[in-house]
Amino acid sequence: MIISRTPYRISFFGGGTDYPAWYREHGGAVLATTIDKYCFLQARYLPPFFQHRYRVVYSVTELTAAVDEIEHPSVRECLRYLGFHDRGVEIQHGGDLPARSGIGSSSAFTVGLLNALHALKESMPGQHRLAFEALEVEQRRIGEAVGSQDQVMAAYGGFRRIDFAPSGEITATPMVLPGSRLAELQRHLMLVFTGISRNAGEVAAEQIRTTSQRTAELTAMRQLVDEAVAALSGPGDVAEFGRLLDQSWRIKRGLTSLITNSEVDALYDTAQRHGAIGGKLLGAGGGGFFLIFARPDDHARIRARLPGLVHVPFTFTATGSQIIHYDGPQPEESPFAIEPIVEPVVVEQVGSN
Repeated sequence: MIISRTPYRISFFGGGTDYPAWYREHGGAVLATTIDKYCFLQARYLPPFFQHRYRVVYSVTELTAAVDEIEHPSVRECLRYLGFHDRGVEIQHGGDLPARSGIGSSSAFTVGLLNALHALKESMPGQHRLAFEALEVEQRRIGEAVGSQDQVMAAYGGFRRIDFAPSGEITATPMVLPGSRLAELQRHLMLVFTGISRNAGEVAAEQIRTTSQRTAELTAMRQLVDEAVAALSGPGDVAEFGRLLDQSWRIKRGLTSLITNSEVDALYDTAQRHGAIGGKLLGAGGGGFFLIFARPDDHARIRARLPGLVHVPFTFTATGSQIIHYDGPQPEESPFAIEPIVEPVVVEQVGSN
């Protein structure tokens, strides 16, 4: 029995510049962090006593005789990619937050599943390989309209700047900040669930379709990554980070008409009238979670003015996808004697996608 745990993420700046259709020509950058909310994947080999060979449990339960009959695209393509054709497998999913809500749940699922399946084969792929394989599965094999930040964040974890080169090279750099500065930033952030579920693929597909018409907007969003990094790294008021969030959201909401709606606009307007300095919808847009930046003393008042919305406390995390349970042979040199991951201070090359 294998269990993987993979974090969800909050993307602050640069979303939209991580689509290959954009960064393969212009380059891109994203500033994001993982949080203490997770996707859990359990995997085991099935005993040969059942009529079905594959059992997949998520919001529905699938029982199939062949990999190709599995309807869940990520499960089907991950099993195909890693060559699970000779033995039956059972996969079960659970998550701390709802899907289709802008926190990178789809890529967390894919990264976590790949990690669990590798462990089932008694191998340990590492962050670089997990990120690369998730990009391969989602962008090429499934053909989803997704960017490239979520897979990297799910695999690596932490508070990072990710740069996307026209060559396809992706560089994930940890943000090296004093703990007090990170704690100050976190105290200013609130996460609320709008209750609106949306199909991120539709929003992303429309954004990709209009990319060539949004050069000025996407260039500005890319530049805001540099400004946000400078604001966090300097000694100035952290509120500048919030003002940049507001600026970025106002640019992003103009990329397509699908990114926001009247309910989301009313939510943000109410939050700003009661103290919010900045904010944004997470993910492609259309619904899901809304991130609010405000002075800590204003949080209670803002929450009181947003009745009926679920407030989700969170903390930043430093690690990506991990195997948290491995029930199998444990030789002395087992690759699953996992040591704590120490954040490097050097730039890490994730590779081309």
